[in-house]
Amino acid sequence: MIVMSIAGVDPSAGAGVFADLKTFQAIGVYGTGIVTALTAQNPYRFFSTSPVDESYISQQIDSVMDSYDVEFIKTGMLYTPDIIKLVSEKIKEYDLKAVVDPVMVATSGGDLTKEDIAEAFNKYLLPKSVLTTPNIAEAEKLSGMEINSKEDAFKASQNIKCDNIITGGHLDGINTINIDGEITFKKQELIETDNLHGTGCNLSAAIVSYLAKNNDLYSSVLRSLDYVYEGIKNGNYGTLIAKL
Repeated sequence: MIVMSIAGVDPSAGAGVFADLKTFQAIGVYGTGIVTALTAQNPYRFFSTSPVDESYISQQIDSVMDSYDVEFIKTGMLYTPDIIKLVSEKIKEYDLKAVVDPVMVATSGGDLTKEDIAEAFNKYLLPKSVLTTPNIAEAEKLSGMEINSKEDAFKASQNIKCDNIITGGHLDGINTINIDGEITFKKQELIETDNLHGTGCNLSAAIVSYLAKNNDLYSSVLRSLDYVYEGIKNGNYGTLIAKL
């Protein structure tokens, strides 16, 4: 079982491709990594971003697909609309099943995109994806509405252009799950901790891992929520520590 992450590099290894690869290995799948941007950051502060040229991102994807039979991928920081469009074209070219973490802002506070890319996600990537995993702020941008309550999250999930889970870290721990138009809620205890860097990366990477191991989408989401919860509970160094 071989999966792929298309995301940025976080040198602290709490988020991005490095974090995804650790999650892939923890759950028991072989992970490959495509780098879209280099960042200078740590769990507490974001410094800068240096994007990778689109042609080189394309070459990285092609080189992996030349050798490996990848079916499931996840995306993280894609940085520009042009990169989003490129990745959507590769999904179509290789018939990939994508879980999209619509990264826009780092937990440490830095802007992880060159411009407002919600429109590009909606136009190019989400219609070709099996699931997206926005937090509240990202779901507001993707849905075009404010989310201040469980009822708002319900409505927003209906406006997002593919199956989705709106994570509830900023909504009293209430996760809103919309799969095939059926909306359910899963509430989790909020843990008081500073070890939260890379939660979104770990969640989407876990979902892809469980999908690759032949779990259905809903089960993959639920198991991944538990995986992230345990990672936060056992966290250290400002980030999650996986324990299965």
